[in-house]
Amino acid sequence: MEKIPLIRYSEAFKKRVVREYEGGVSAGSVREKYGSSGGSTMATWVKKYGREGSRYELMVIQKPEERERIKQLEKRVQELERALAQVMLDKLMLESLVEVIEEEEGIEVKKNIEARSLNERSTKHKKAA
Repeated sequence: MEKIPLIRYSEAFKKRVVREYEGGVSAGSVREKYGSSGGSTMATWVKKYGREGSRYELMVIQKPEERERIKQLEKRVQELERALAQVMLDKLMLESLVEVIEEEEGIEVKKNIEARSLNERSTKHKKAA
């Protein structure tokens, strides 16, 4: 049985290969020049040592209306996130208040009141006042 030699590449070598690849030389040419084996090896090096894991820059071309629409949507997302955070804080405050009332007054406050019965109670309360 013949032993297959295990090849280890230095970090400097890997970085040089990646720089050439990112400079525009094809992957096949780089592998041929340096005698490295498969494409997955070089892909791993590019991910690890490359600027962005790719040799191409992503260029987005948009119309001014599209850009404005995206800004509006991002602003709306921020507003909704703030509103959600406030609702979560209000809910936490109300839950804490219910716990305090239950402890201090020794009564159980119903937490799952149906909307219909809640409306009936508020209507009765308004009539009494």
